[in-house]
Formats: sequence, C-alpha cells, structure tokens
Amino acid sequence: MAILELHNVSKSFGGVKAVDNCSFDLKENMITALIGPNGSGKTTIFNLISGLLKLDSGKIIFDNVDITNKSPEFISNLGISRAFQQSQLFDNLTLEENLLLAFDNEDTKFFKNLLGINKITEEKKEKIHHYLKMINLERHLHHLAREFSYGQRKLIELVRAILNPHKLLMLDEPVAGVTPQLRNKITDILLELKEKGETILLIEHDMYFTFNVADRIIVLDKGKPIAEGKPEEIKDNPKVLEAYLGD
Repeated sequence: MAILELHNVSKSFGGVKAVDNCSFDLKENMITALIGPNGSGKTTIFNLISGLLKLDSGKIIFDNVDITNKSPEFISNLGISRAFQQSQLFDNLTLEENLLLAFDNEDTKFFKNLLGINKITEEKKEKIHHYLKMINLERHLHHLAREFSYGQRKLIELVRAILNPHKLLMLDEPVAGVTPQLRNKITDILLELKEKGETILLIEHDMYFTFNVADRIIVLDKGKPIAEGKPEEIKDNPKVLEAYLGD
C-alpha cells in the first residue's frame, strides 16, 4: 500500500525546472532511497513534501490526506518526521532536553516539555537510552548540544527524528561527511528500523550505504524519475549509468 503519492509535481526557480512533472509513490514498511546526480531535484522534492516549498503544480497525498502546499507544522503533525542535512538542534539545550522535545509535535506540548511541565516517563527514558547506547552517547545526556562534533550532531538529529511520532521518516543525506565508524552506526540504526517495519525515505550520495539499506530505489534525473526498482535492478541500469556518467 502507498503511504505517499506524488502526482505530476513541478517546481521552478526562475527559468530553471528543479522538479518536472514528477510522479512516484512510496510503499509502507520499507526503506526507499531517492538518488540521482547533483541538481536532479532530490532535495527540492524533500522540501515540497515537508512543506518548506510550495508546488507550482501537481498534488501530494500522504496517508490519504492532500498535503499539497500545507504548512510544515500541519504536515509534521500528520506524521512526517524529517532529519535535515544540516543539524537543527537547540545549541543551548542539553542532549536529553533536545531528545525529550522530539516526543511531541504540537507547539503547546513542545513548550510544556521545554518548561519541564510534561512528565518525563520511564518509556521516554528507555527509548532515549536505547538509541544513545547505539551511538555511544548515553553518558553525555547533560552535555549541551553545541559541545558535540559535526558527526555526533548528525547522529543526535537522526535519533531526534526517530523519536518524533511519525508514520514516515525522511532522512536527508544521513551519512554525508561522517566517519566510516559513524556511518556503520547509522547503518545499524536503519537496519533495526527496517526490521521493525518503519517506512523511510532517504536521499544519499553514498551508493555503498544506499544499496546496503534500501529495499527500493528511485532514480531522478532533471527533476523526474528515470528508473525505479530493487538495488540489484538499478545497479546496472543503462539509463542510470547514463545519468551519472553522461555517456
């Protein structure tokens, strides 16, 4: 069953068509990777889905709800959680405070958590501890976010997106710029989520990582899909090789 559908979506910036009459759907309970050469429209599509950009034309349906040109808050509250390429952590809050904020989407709950009004349950603590143990940060709960390295912040951003209540998890280049060790930790987290039946859409340039974790791959070129299928079907696809190599 498709949880997300893009129907003839287009978006231009000036005279440049970043997304051109693009249509695809996203199946539940699997990891789908959106790949393509630079400028193929991947991040623009992410921004259109999450409401950060407005469509010029077309329609986006999520979980049977039309989310076309809805606000990021509306879309997030429907159940789309996104981890950004650049960290969105609150620098002056501790690691624990940043992660506790992730449990509730709505603004009122957000500020209640921030002020310590909402109860910190054992269930929340257990979830936080589980993921922090996977990334070796369980002893750093009370460190401020600004004290962490770039790679650590990316891991924390990923955990925060996972903790945020969601039906779809969107990851924008989760292993870009991280060490091989951190890439392995992120791989372990995603494979665990896959086993739990999570629905994930990711953008990534690291093909080794992508082909290792994805169930399905959609290849974009010039703002529209040119191929889709299982990793083994995409690997030697002539259209994909042409898009990347320009032959």
